[in-house]
Amino acid sequence: MTSGVRVELSAAGEKFSGYCAGPTNVGRSAVVVIQEIFGVNSHIRDVCDRFADEGFVALAPDVFHRQQVDVELGYEEADIGVGFGLKEGLNPAEVVADLAACIQWLRDQGASKVAVVGFCMGGLYTYLSAAQLNPDAAVAYYGGGIGDYLDQATTVCCPIMFHFGERDDHIPLEVVASVEAAVSGLTDATVYTYPAEHGFNCDQRGAFDQAASTLAWQRTIDFFRRHLD
Repeated sequence: MTSGVRVELSAAGEKFSGYCAGPTNVGRSAVVVIQEIFGVNSHIRDVCDRFADEGFVALAPDVFHRQQVDVELGYEEADIGVGFGLKEGLNPAEVVADLAACIQWLRDQGASKVAVVGFCMGGLYTYLSAAQLNPDAAVAYYGGGIGDYLDQATTVCCPIMFHFGERDDHIPLEVVASVEAAVSGLTDATVYTYPAEHGFNCDQRGAFDQAASTLAWQRTIDFFRRHLD
């Protein structure tokens, strides 16, 4: 398994860190990995390492850096409360600006193409990045809050894929249907659902679903190979 390193980034005069796995000085495709509400924790670092093992450079920025640096939470009730509090304190425009800086940083390092992928809260910011920035592809895992930004679907500029759990207590199937309808006019947009709960990709959560996680991951890798290679 590949192991990453800490890198220093900046956006609009604000410095922040990120976890980067894979070489950053060659023309390989890259992926910005956008965290859950639990920070750039061991799960997100593992996701980056897995992308690196698949041949991509993967960068996970510290989204919470304006409130608290180096947040690393687990998945207990107390951690969830802290994470939600940090999420509510985010300014979406600032987060998107940080993600734009990450995309540009990877391109400056020589990445040929750059995608975005995010989980939970990161799924929302993946969608907003696809609508407001210029990634080459985007994959959103169980992105809560996307239903509040459906008006931005028409500005999505890249191929996009969504993964949702059919038993997700945070994202009703009615919202999933509304997302699917909103992106139906795009050239390359796919919405997948799985018989699983919220957070099914994370093997540190009780909601982890091996079958759903494996299938969604393979679809994601195939999607990125198709659009980034």
